[in-house]
Amino acid sequence: MRPAVRQHVRAALVALAVLATGCGGCKEPQQEAPPVEAEAPEARPATPRRVGVKVPMPTGWTAQVAQDGSFQFGPSGHPVLRVDVRTGQGEALPSPEALVELMGKSFQGFERAVEQQEGGSDFSLVRVSLSSKLSDGGMGTQYPALFGARRVEDDLFLCATFPGVTADEVQLAAEACRGIEFQQPR
Repeated sequence: MRPAVRQHVRAALVALAVLATGCGGCKEPQQEAPPVEAEAPEARPATPRRVGVKVPMPTGWTAQVAQDGSFQFGPSGHPVLRVDVRTGQGEALPSPEALVELMGKSFQGFERAVEQQEGGSDFSLVRVSLSSKLSDGGMGTQYPALFGARRVEDDLFLCATFPGVTADEVQLAAEACRGIEFQQPR
């Protein structure tokens, strides 16, 4: 593996780990289909709380639950978006500026260009372009990425794209992250 690619993969994994820290008891997101009830076994209260979460996904995308409890969305066999849930931590919604600052600390060995930064009372999204700094002083290939957070009631959903995604996939991931909501009971 080339050093520039290895640095990109390392940095992307660091960012995913930073965003995932503290994810205890994740609940399964759903696409537009009827919700599947899921429990959070690690943080189960005396009376289990069952919640359906709806994540609007583009046509052809699927949802998978990873072994670490995170959720991965994208075309079959190609994860694009990772979502981690922090139950009861909705008040910790970071601002877009805080996400940019976190990226600055996580990607010190990379050139970062913020392409879009937006937020509201219940979401923060930052789209960036990352390039590894090469030992000869040059820059490696640019990679698009998304880091975001969405507050839904008392819960916080942290979103990040995986390495190797396209700019179009980053945009689709941003829309999916922005649209996370609880499924209304039928």
